[in-house]
Amino acid sequence: MVGANVEDRLKPLDESVAVVDAIVKAAEAEGVPFALNARTDAFVRAGHRPVQESIADAIQRGRAFLDAGATAVFVPGILDMNVTRQLVEGIGERKVSVIGLPGALAASEYEKLGVTRISYGPLPQRVALTALQEFAADLYAGGVVPANLPALN
Repeated sequence: MVGANVEDRLKPLDESVAVVDAIVKAAEAEGVPFALNARTDAFVRAGHRPVQESIADAIQRGRAFLDAGATAVFVPGILDMNVTRQLVEGIGERKVSVIGLPGALAASEYEKLGVTRISYGPLPQRVALTALQEFAADLYAGGVVPANLPALN
């Protein structure tokens, strides 16, 4: 199975649904088992609108994306327990995908709420590149591998 993400960037709903539909149909035409995680920016591009409007927008968009063939709906943002519960109830059990960020719920809490997937975005890469940067700084400073280099387990 292969998969992809597609973002709506809060474009008009009919345009966003048409994109999801076209992607799903293209995969079907190729005969490829395919999973599409359709992202809505209902929270990250919400500006100052009330959170209940963002929830309603995410649910409307999420349902439309699922109806067009998406496998899951990615709703990025720091979502508390109440918001996450409403999204899962409105979009569907094991149909909501979230992002793990500082300040977000623990993975076990999202799992209990019925979330299907947690993305950690660029954070693992940032951790790895920070370690590489620190290693390079040590090498440039002393010309040797640091003695306290942690072992891989």
